[in-house]
Amino acid sequence: MKKILILLLFAGSVSAQTKKDITLEDIFKKGLFAQQTVSGLHSMKDGKTYVSIETDNKGESYVAKNNYSDGKTATVLFSQKDLNYNGNTLPVSTDFDANESKALIAKDEEAIYRHSTRASYFVYDLKTKEIIEVSANGKQMYATFSPDGSKVAFVRDNNIFIKDLNTKEETQITTDGKFNGIINGGSDWVYEEEFSFAKAFFWSPDSKKIAFYKFDESHVPEFSMTLYEGLYPTEYRYKYPKAGENNSVVSIHIYNLADKTTKNVNVGPEKDQYIPRIRWTKSPASLFVLRLNRHQNKLDYLLVNANSGESKVILTENDKYYIDIEKEQLRFLDNGKQFINVSERDGFNHIYLYDLSGKIINQVTKGNWEVTDVYGIDEKNNRIYYQSAESSPLKRDVYSISLNGTNKKKISTLEGTNNAVFSEDFSYYILTHSTSNSASLTTLHDKSGKLIRTLEDNEALEQRLKAYNITPTEFFTFKTSEGISLNGYMIKPPAFNGSKKYPVLMYVYGGPGSQNVSDSWGGTRKAWFNYLAQLGYIVVCVDNRGTGFRGAEFKKLTYKQLGKYETIDQIEAAKWLASQSYVDPSRIGIWGWSYGGYMSSLCITKGAGVFKAAIAVAPVTTWRFYDTIYTERYLQTPQENPEGYDQNSPINFADKLKGKFLLVHGTGDDNVHFQNSVMLSEALIQANKQFEQAYYPNKNHGIYGGNTTIHLYKRMTDFIVENL
Repeated sequence: MKKILILLLFAGSVSAQTKKDITLEDIFKKGLFAQQTVSGLHSMKDGKTYVSIETDNKGESYVAKNNYSDGKTATVLFSQKDLNYNGNTLPVSTDFDANESKALIAKDEEAIYRHSTRASYFVYDLKTKEIIEVSANGKQMYATFSPDGSKVAFVRDNNIFIKDLNTKEETQITTDGKFNGIINGGSDWVYEEEFSFAKAFFWSPDSKKIAFYKFDESHVPEFSMTLYEGLYPTEYRYKYPKAGENNSVVSIHIYNLADKTTKNVNVGPEKDQYIPRIRWTKSPASLFVLRLNRHQNKLDYLLVNANSGESKVILTENDKYYIDIEKEQLRFLDNGKQFINVSERDGFNHIYLYDLSGKIINQVTKGNWEVTDVYGIDEKNNRIYYQSAESSPLKRDVYSISLNGTNKKKISTLEGTNNAVFSEDFSYYILTHSTSNSASLTTLHDKSGKLIRTLEDNEALEQRLKAYNITPTEFFTFKTSEGISLNGYMIKPPAFNGSKKYPVLMYVYGGPGSQNVSDSWGGTRKAWFNYLAQLGYIVVCVDNRGTGFRGAEFKKLTYKQLGKYETIDQIEAAKWLASQSYVDPSRIGIWGWSYGGYMSSLCITKGAGVFKAAIAVAPVTTWRFYDTIYTERYLQTPQENPEGYDQNSPINFADKLKGKFLLVHGTGDDNVHFQNSVMLSEALIQANKQFEQAYYPNKNHGIYGGNTTIHLYKRMTDFIVENL
């Protein structure tokens, strides 16, 4: 028996030794750890079919119309060979008009900021095979079909235009657009970044009106970035309101296509406020406008008469901290009398049903857990389909529930993270599932949950992973000295030996409402963590107080003092790790990007002596340098709360730096300005603290392009190996 056991152990050892080591080239150049997804997935209005973008054996893309009933392709709607325009082949697209007879195609698309792009747009008519150029007068932004499919509206040079697809006539409906002055139909930088929308115009349901935003940026301070290209560097100047400074004055307008008139919407006399959302109701006669005060703790719902522009407040929501507008799920029922949205008013994010007077009919979901997405409303069967973290803050499941809050049913069955796309009539759904240790599985089901077909199993990736020295992600929970329970995950070296002591690298983001510790596929960054584990490091991530999906009080504890409790929790996590028998307490490091870079900078300074090394990538180093909407949501203005800004700024603790520190930034970062790292560098220099720096010329907040990504991760890897 002993001989058999020894042989088995030896065989296991040989097997482990024959596995391949991960290389940085495998991750960032060859893309060997990237998962496959179903591209262009879009449900058709017949409720029986969906479309996807596929590739044939010649590498040519095409749009397939697939049956929900069996998952098989019913027909090919069009392919790249159908999209030849003046000798140029256009890309395929599933951006259809409401009649599903035309497709909108973007060619030579170029990114501007996080969500905004410009491109040359074309319309492909599936019936006539005709290709129409939307405009020959320069690239367009935010091209959008009218609901009847007869027109396309777009923005160019900060003005709104309409292209009539029948007459081919182009009409300009605003004329006062000016760079760094007036924006029509698009959002300014801070709305795009913090309210997560760039297109700022909306067709009425009958295609006869367009509601649009106008941003007057004239009094917003400009930020200047140097672009190091060409013989002489150039300056890029754009409007960026830093905390406490002037915002754009935002107004809402409604253009009538019939008489070519524009009505101003009454959004109240206050100019220093936000309009984070506008939505048409099911009726072309009325519009919803959501109005938020500058402190972002009071949200008004305005019902607007689309013919006159007059409005009335039908609902007001107040919060003692702030209202998280990013969670908004405003949807109108086809009955024209009701709408739903989510709210944290009971301490957790839940769905509420209202009538059009703003009265709450009922709270649809309840419990000490969060609704994380709303998929749609099946009015025929009186049900809402949604995603939630009910089973665990680390997991996501798909549910349906009656509008009256009864008869809740769990649809997803696999543990982990589940997301769904439903057919138009909710009789079918496509489910995507992953865990921290398994790539996404995409499957097609009927409404009973019966599996019809597997669309993507990532089997090739799963088999590839088995050939590498990859260890599973382990979740853990620990209690801090204050009795706070925090969630974390850990990746150990492949040949982990509990009797040895290992160095630890902690990864942190930690910003308000965020989450890094979840049972979902981690992608290429998680592959890098496995690469570090292969080098002998334990990689650990802990979600501190202030992160999301554990209720409003846990998330909003950091209000008016960003960085304080988050840093305490990360230091506590490091001390807890130091107490574990398999950790070398003298070799604990931490790194993060953006808010995580802010956190790692605070940890290596305020947590002096706990961490041996830290890396900060694109960090905020004082919230005085960051934008109004994000910063003031959590801190109010620096004029109102100077201590909240200064008591947790790494710049003010530079003299406490103890340990090795690497500071990384892109010089073209339009979001977290390079200024943050420059001024932290100056503070460290004046404190006579030695540290290392790496800057990436002209790169934005993502620091990518060409060899940039692999260069950055090689730089960070070398720093970790040399100093931890």
